[in-house]
Amino acid sequence: MMRLLPMLLSLVFPACGEEGIGGLPVAVPIDIARIERPATPNTYLAAPPGFSPVPDVVVAPPRDPAQLYDAIRRVALAREGVFLHGEFAERRQIHFVARSPLANYPDLVMAAVTPEGGLVLWSRSVYGRKDFGANAARVTAWLADLAGALPAP
Repeated sequence: MMRLLPMLLSLVFPACGEEGIGGLPVAVPIDIARIERPATPNTYLAAPPGFSPVPDVVVAPPRDPAQLYDAIRRVALAREGVFLHGEFAERRQIHFVARSPLANYPDLVMAAVTPEGGLVLWSRSVYGRKDFGANAARVTAWLADLAGALPAP
């Protein structure tokens, strides 16, 4: 049963009235070497040292790529309101939709593991100019969960 707030929001923001990945375009692979961050402050990027564009937080040290890919997939899907949006295993890239509990706002999250075992985690809002810290909080929480899910380097 649809809740009232998402139903009302769906009049302006159609994907708020959907569940899971509903109402969003099909996920496509992202060339992580060409990420272009918008001018709006509604994204948060975690990436290895030297990454371009400059990340909000640097993630180090590198890990075994296969182990890191499996761990970030498990960590993300263990969270409430997170849904698999697309998976490109040959690129070690996976996309998720994370929905807010109250308004059902969808955010897009891309996780990619570099051949060297670095992690790129990019969370961005579908709607709005500001995210009130939601993307930063999400990436921070996922990184903390990931640290607990991986053996010490």
